[in-house]
Amino acid sequence: QVQLVESGGGLVQAGGSLRLSCAASGRAFSSYGMGWFRQAPGKEREFVAAISWRSGGTLYADSVKGRFTISRDNAKKTVYLQMNSLKPEDTAVYYCAASSSKPSGSSDARSYAYWGQGTQVTVSS
Repeated sequence: QVQLVESGGGLVQAGGSLRLSCAASGRAFSSYGMGWFRQAPGKEREFVAAISWRSGGTLYADSVKGRFTISRDNAKKTVYLQMNSLKPEDTAVYYCAASSSKPSGSSDARSYAYWGQGTQVTVSS
């Protein structure tokens, strides 16, 4: 079993930055793929970014490429999402997820068996 706890959300003005953290604990997850997803009110959950815990290889949605950076700290067992140049359309609940079936990470939410509770990000215009 893997437990995930997100933090770092909040209210920020357009153009600002936030860094989300996802602390992982539980079973050996060093071979897992980790992902960030988001869900805005009335919309489906969408992929944001993913990273391979082992190799550090990354994957991004086109909508955040060049603005968001996903990274991990193996010693702290934490995955980060650095979000720069935030836009009002980035407003959503952001979720961290872990996948044992896709060690390189995946944009498909169905690949992830473990999910955090989510953290709210609100970007004002």
